[in-house]
Amino acid sequence: MRGVRLLDRYLLRELLVPLAVCLGGFLMFWISFNLFSELNRLQELKLSVGDILTYELVRTPEFLASIVLPVTLLLALLYVLSQHAKHHELTAIRAAGVSTWRMALPYLMVGLLASFVSFALSEFVAPWGSNRAEQIVTHEVTSKADAENHFEKLFFATRDSQWALDYNVFSRTMRDVHIDWEQPDQSRLVFVAAHGVRSNGVWVFYDVQAHTEVATNPFPINRIATNVLAMPQFTVTPEQIKNLIAIRRESRKAHVERTTYTLKDLRDYLRLNPDLPRADRLWAETQIQGRFAAPWTCLVVVLIAIPFGAASGRRNVFKGVAGSILIGFAYFVLMQVGLALGASGRMPPWLGAWLPNLFFSLLGTVLTFRVR
Repeated sequence: MRGVRLLDRYLLRELLVPLAVCLGGFLMFWISFNLFSELNRLQELKLSVGDILTYELVRTPEFLASIVLPVTLLLALLYVLSQHAKHHELTAIRAAGVSTWRMALPYLMVGLLASFVSFALSEFVAPWGSNRAEQIVTHEVTSKADAENHFEKLFFATRDSQWALDYNVFSRTMRDVHIDWEQPDQSRLVFVAAHGVRSNGVWVFYDVQAHTEVATNPFPINRIATNVLAMPQFTVTPEQIKNLIAIRRESRKAHVERTTYTLKDLRDYLRLNPDLPRADRLWAETQIQGRFAAPWTCLVVVLIAIPFGAASGRRNVFKGVAGSILIGFAYFVLMQVGLALGASGRMPPWLGAWLPNLFFSLLGTVLTFRVR
């Protein structure tokens, strides 16, 4: 038992050094490449040096979670395993009675930890970073007059109400508001308001014309006209409405470029749009499954790296690099294909999102059992 623990420590120590080097190198390369590719655009926006550096910094978690962690883990594992195989260390370990799976346990634990880190970054840090980067840019290109007049038509529904309005994401105000609300006594309150704002956590509407409708009476009753109407019963927040608009825009793109929303945002999008067209609903459901599946890429690359890197015989380190590139390319191509198939309805959304993980996990498991 003590010998196995020493082996685990040795394997971890040998992995962590190239992993740290690869991680730092990839991050430096991406930040430099992205900075040079966008520098002209950012300068045209008249951003200061501080804003440019902040812009690049807040976008880093998104890139780290989606690309850097799995790719660097794959590259580091292939390199380390190739070095161990080159010096016949893996043969000696197996000759001592340690199975390939037991030897791979430290690597699997690192992959599991990296998956949790990836999920935390993509769910809690990357959306904030993307929104912060957008704020830095739009703050410079959006004048006050444009912000005050930039309204967008919006239709959505909650569990007990239907909304139609024009919404300004900059000022967080509504105008030309039409709401049909089912009250607890099953009657419906229908009202029209000139505009509305959320103040102290409560939606307040101005210049309101309202009436009540009941199933037993074909005519509206309880007609009212008031200058101000506060509705604490409405729990929809400006953040949810903003995310609703952003996700609708993203759903019309062939490829989602940035992680600007969370799983909660996607679920709110489905909840606030019960009558979504089939294509939009499939897209949202596939994105939700994709958000769950993507972090597990880190664990999947471990399953793939073990048989490719642990095979007996001397290895050239450049073969490990080439192998990681080919495996990573195949994985991301299959991921895009799966997401496209899920969003188009050609396969269930969960299968489309999990397709690359299922395929490469099965492939890695089968090949690992065949390692000699």
